[in-house]
Amino acid sequence: MVGVVEYETHGAIALIALNNPPVNAMAVALRQGTADAFSKAEADQNIKAIVLTGRGRCFCGGADIREFGKPRKEPFLTDIINQIEACGKPVVAAIHGAAAGGGCELPLGCHYRVGDASAKFALPEIKLGLQPGAGGTQRLPRLIGIAPALNIILSGEYVNADEGKALGFFDEIIEGDLVQGALDYANKLIAEGKGPRPTRDMNIDDTGAEKIFADTRAKIARRSRGLIAPERCIEAVESALKLSLDEGLALERKNFDELVVSDQSKAQRHLFFAERQAHKIPGVAADTPVREINKAAVIGCGTMGRGIAMSLANGGVPVTVLEVNKEALDKGLAMTRDTYAGSVSRGSLAQSDMDARLKLISGTTDYADIADAGIVIEAVFEDMELKKQIFAKLDATCKPGAILATNTSSLDVNEIAAATKRPGDVIGTHFFSPANVMKLMENVRAEKTAPDVIATVMKLSKDIGKVGVMVGVCDGFVGNRMLYAYRCQAEFLLEEGALPHQVDKVITDFGFPMGPFAMGDLAGLDVGYLVRQHRRKTKPSNDRYSFIGDRIVEMGRHGQKNRKGWYLYDEGSRKPVPDREIEKLIVGISGELGIVRRDITDEEILQRCMYPMINVGAEILSEGIAIRPGDIDVIWIYGYGFPVGKGGPMFYADQAGLKAVYEVMSALHAEHGDMLQPAPLLKELASSGKSFAGLQ
Repeated sequence: MVGVVEYETHGAIALIALNNPPVNAMAVALRQGTADAFSKAEADQNIKAIVLTGRGRCFCGGADIREFGKPRKEPFLTDIINQIEACGKPVVAAIHGAAAGGGCELPLGCHYRVGDASAKFALPEIKLGLQPGAGGTQRLPRLIGIAPALNIILSGEYVNADEGKALGFFDEIIEGDLVQGALDYANKLIAEGKGPRPTRDMNIDDTGAEKIFADTRAKIARRSRGLIAPERCIEAVESALKLSLDEGLALERKNFDELVVSDQSKAQRHLFFAERQAHKIPGVAADTPVREINKAAVIGCGTMGRGIAMSLANGGVPVTVLEVNKEALDKGLAMTRDTYAGSVSRGSLAQSDMDARLKLISGTTDYADIADAGIVIEAVFEDMELKKQIFAKLDATCKPGAILATNTSSLDVNEIAAATKRPGDVIGTHFFSPANVMKLMENVRAEKTAPDVIATVMKLSKDIGKVGVMVGVCDGFVGNRMLYAYRCQAEFLLEEGALPHQVDKVITDFGFPMGPFAMGDLAGLDVGYLVRQHRRKTKPSNDRYSFIGDRIVEMGRHGQKNRKGWYLYDEGSRKPVPDREIEKLIVGISGELGIVRRDITDEEILQRCMYPMINVGAEILSEGIAIRPGDIDVIWIYGYGFPVGKGGPMFYADQAGLKAVYEVMSALHAEHGDMLQPAPLLKELASSGKSFAGLQ
């Protein structure tokens, strides 16, 4: 059989191979070919066993995501899996590379599973706002148990060959040629008289099941607040204990069909494609050669510098941290060790991994010790003159071809680059705090940044486990420029009648992990205060400005670090407690400004916080600072905690309707002035009935 499914005979064994590059996605042609091949093998009396494998780089990457939301076409994957499971001859799945989603459910329907060292499997549907839809929630717990199955389904992460063998997913790990090993395994089954072993016939050990499900629900409530897919997954796995497999499959399919048309799943599928699209940079060809980075350096061992150094070490990159003196260096390196030790004590990092990562981190106070670094990332305070001095020194010290990067969150990268004689080597790499945890890298392309520098930094983002998005130069770039609009409106709402806990509740109910005022307390109000004072000196503006945050810092309230900021915090607690002293301060400032306080609805709070931010996003797009709307969404999801189920601010705007957003912005402009003038692009799209999605 020629085409997307190959059929060969090897003695008494039929070899069926999926061949639909690049990842053998289960499109309709491949499904039909697989069904036909199994029917052929079943009908051939000379065939005693069947081996199912995949050609190319992996076994099967799962369903063709482009078919989601479209009318389903037969044969359905569930029918093919049932056909395989019901086969009267033993079926062996031979897995190399990834077996994901439907490509993992397919071998669950086989009777035996073998893999080579590269084999890994996952049910990643949760990341798309879905649950497995072809038996994963029913067969996996039968095969490996409830707790491991729940963990795999709810995390969406891959399980490697060795762990898969320990769990019971793999019957054998093959050394050498996988296909030949699988054929040998099938011949052994024939010789030993072992027939089919349907997963559906396996019993589930229900010991401790009630506690497992209760604990899982409690964990999910904290981790995935507001998302519906995780609970549907738990419900489906729970049904495997109570229902027959066919009844469980029906429930699973019902859940899947409901989820696939939900707004949350549409949002998460949008993000899936947007994250991949973000690596396509105009002017940088996909085959652009990258520079070699065998060693990195970080300037500064404060909070950001430590986090960046850890990120590099976590990705296997040796890194030298430079500080101004030995005392600051020793303190920073000690805190780095303490951070890793905390992860070990919580069980999220093995001691051996901590030791290996610490070996990759060294320190120095001498610029000469970083002269051979392939990339140097400056992570000092947001002071332009200081950064320019550092870059002039790096220019004189670093080897030719070294990438000189700045972690600035808002300053002009072009001006920083001009402090060197090699502006083509200069780029922004804006990490988010804590840098060793947060996944976003907002990479900033200056006017003269070379294409291979851009390509290298985007690759480095991926290599160290970050999501890289390329943006242009402007005050605050994409994320912080939009954040400024959001924070301003939140504080203006306080002046007009709201209180911090009311605003924060609306934002957390929307899906953010924290509201703007609780987040300010967590980050440290003194840090934001210094940035604001610097901005007001260097970039004076006649725009409306709220002094409430400044007054709070001047009262000695710095947030969680001294247990009082916008809120009060009990000793050892991170729970914000509303403070009557702050409420009195806010009311007093309203009076100073001559503002008559009024009742403010939750709807107004949400619109005032979200729509001006979206409006700035439209300005950013029209200026070319962001390449595409999806890039903005990825930045806000990974850098600022925008709710995944809403898809990012620009996707959310499309869902709300740009006409409605524009009308609200027009009303706000009329009431509050030019600071809230609707962006021309927003007006254009709203009046023409178009969307941000059409700009992708």
